[in-house]
Amino acid sequence: MHQNPQQPYPRQPHPGQPYGQQYPPTVIVQKKGNGCLKAVLGGAAVLMVLIVIGVLLGGGDDSQVSLTDGTGETAQAAKPRTSRPSREAPPPGLGDVVKDGKFAFKVTKVEKGLSQVGEGLTAHKAQGQYVLVHLTVKNIGDEAQTFSDYAQKLIDTKGRTFDADTGAAIWLQDSNAFLEKINPGNSVKGFLLFDVPKNLAIKAVELHDSAWSGGVTVSLR
Repeated sequence: MHQNPQQPYPRQPHPGQPYGQQYPPTVIVQKKGNGCLKAVLGGAAVLMVLIVIGVLLGGGDDSQVSLTDGTGETAQAAKPRTSRPSREAPPPGLGDVVKDGKFAFKVTKVEKGLSQVGEGLTAHKAQGQYVLVHLTVKNIGDEAQTFSDYAQKLIDTKGRTFDADTGAAIWLQDSNAFLEKINPGNSVKGFLLFDVPKNLAIKAVELHDSAWSGGVTVSLR
């Protein structure tokens, strides 16, 4: 019998397989996209590792940390509140008790614009105007201390200082400002007399335990 040349040779049967029965062709199925998925997952894992390392390395520096408010906007970390500077206490003034060395002082009144003090032979005319600073001086030390007006200063708004007029004050009754010795626990009332220019803008008086003490300032404004 003549065989058609176009007809392929019959497949030889597999041992144990009946003659004429053929295996179905082997189909190799290749899943598409597995390579891409693995690449994406691998990249995400590397990215997460880098983020964790960055957080660990930068966690100690609070200035580099930013927050996200959930809307995608970056919010800055809250800055610590700084306390407001407290207001300075006003300087002591009339009626306040201040201390310097062994003396405690309380200025009670200020008289300005006097052209003359005293009467008759004790009268003194001011070069400008007389200013009288009335005060109480108390010895808070353990031994007698001498109070003298020459250690006290009057201060104007320009920062200039003026000495007391001791020559006029010693002739005035109850001045108690020239070399007055005060025993411990005792106090005296008197005044300081200053001869200053007219229309002087007075700011304060500087009171001293002695000519060498640091002094304390009392506002007269």
